Amino acid sequence: MTVTAGAATGQKQHRSAAEIGRTEQGPRPLPPLGGPRTGAELQIADRTLPSGLRVVAVARRTVPTVELRLRIPFAGTEQTHPARAELVASTLLTGTAKRDRVQIDDELATIGGEIAAGVDPERLLVSGSALSPGLPTLLDVLADLLTSAAYPEADFARERERLAERIAVARSQPRTVAREALQRRLYGDHPVAREMPLAEDVAVVTPEQARDLHRAAVLPKGSTLVLVGDVEPERAIDQVGEALAGWSTDGTATELPPLPLLAGRDFLLVDRPGSVQSQLRFAAAALPRTDPRYPAFQLANLVFGGYFSSRLMENIREDKGYTYGASSHLEFTPSGATLAVETDVTTEVTAAAVLETRYELARLSAVPPTEAEIESARRYAIGALLISLDSQPGLAATLSGLAGVGLDAEWLRGHPARLEAVTADQVAAAAAEFFTPTAFTGVVVGDASVIGPRMRALGGIELP
Repeated sequence: MTVTAGAATGQKQHRSAAEIGRTEQGPRPLPPLGGPRTGAELQIADRTLPSGLRVVAVARRTVPTVELRLRIPFAGTEQTHPARAELVASTLLTGTAKRDRVQIDDELATIGGEIAAGVDPERLLVSGSALSPGLPTLLDVLADLLTSAAYPEADFARERERLAERIAVARSQPRTVAREALQRRLYGDHPVAREMPLAEDVAVVTPEQARDLHRAAVLPKGSTLVLVGDVEPERAIDQVGEALAGWSTDGTATELPPLPLLAGRDFLLVDRPGSVQSQLRFAAAALPRTDPRYPAFQLANLVFGGYFSSRLMENIREDKGYTYGASSHLEFTPSGATLAVETDVTTEVTAAAVLETRYELARLSAVPPTEAEIESARRYAIGALLISLDSQPGLAATLSGLAGVGLDAEWLRGHPARLEAVTADQVAAAAAEFFTPTAFTGVVVGDASVIGPRMRALGGIELP
């Protein structure tokens, strides 16, 4: 027979959470909330080198490491540009004139470092990190990649084959189908709609074409390099200037052409036979972060669908049970911004989910957010911003993104105060102007034979 110590000695059992939370006079009062935190002052240097490369260095000495983000505008208008751009990013690290892939990995390993590259229709992003004393080595490897990437034949062929396979797998996924359909609906043949290359275009790209694109488009002028970590900012910029002195050309990196203006119109039903789920993807024009009304717009979006406690989540997840998640978010380019709404639902509730989403858009514009809703969104927005900036990677990514739309650390420093100053009337005005259902267009991807009749009855849907 086993006897617990408490039972054997007659000790009182542990109290429940409900018991702990109460006194003889009733529930224990919660302590008052403290005032909102403000971000720490940043020790920052911002300088443009003779090559035209802008370098932003920030001291964040929480850990003895440094984060690097190099943003190179990398847009192209040719139909095959995405295939060549993806292979440049995929094979950039396979070797240079003086280092092969193994030597690059070994040299980075000695400084606890890594480098990765990725691309989208807007930019080529090279990300790196290392222990702070290893910054000169990290910059030396980066300079080698920028000035003499070799794109060796054997490695290039292997990466090309892998990329084609990944594209084939991705294009079988409903989320990819929905994303591509939405981008075509919004932007037609604009380069921003070509986020993923065609496998057949990838299959015919040669190493020489990758080298040609690298020489023509991997340019310092118009690009931004951000360093965040245990560094002295001015000295760090000097180190960048010394290491990247050989990366200099006469051209300017290619920015994405301005996006066409978005206008509301019927949603498009995209047939995906046999699908047991439907993907709802809607979008409308939004305010860029440079607009003085942006803080009010940001809070209106949070109330609508921008975080878990939003109206959209409360309706179609918590109340109706149509989905595990529904959200709205903002996408930014140098020329503007887009408000995107998305959710995935089972086939049988597709029309109902579209109806409820339209209802919540109309309700936000017709029934303005309450003071309590706005205050909750405000606390979330400020807290999420400050948390994202607590880490070196988060701050580096944020500053790199801001640089891409013409903003800097000064905007970042002032944004919590701008959010604090937003009034309920300003949020209501933003909601009324930008969240009307007629401002949106988009796609519904699903089995048209099943959902088509109800979608037709719902109206505002263009059937295949």
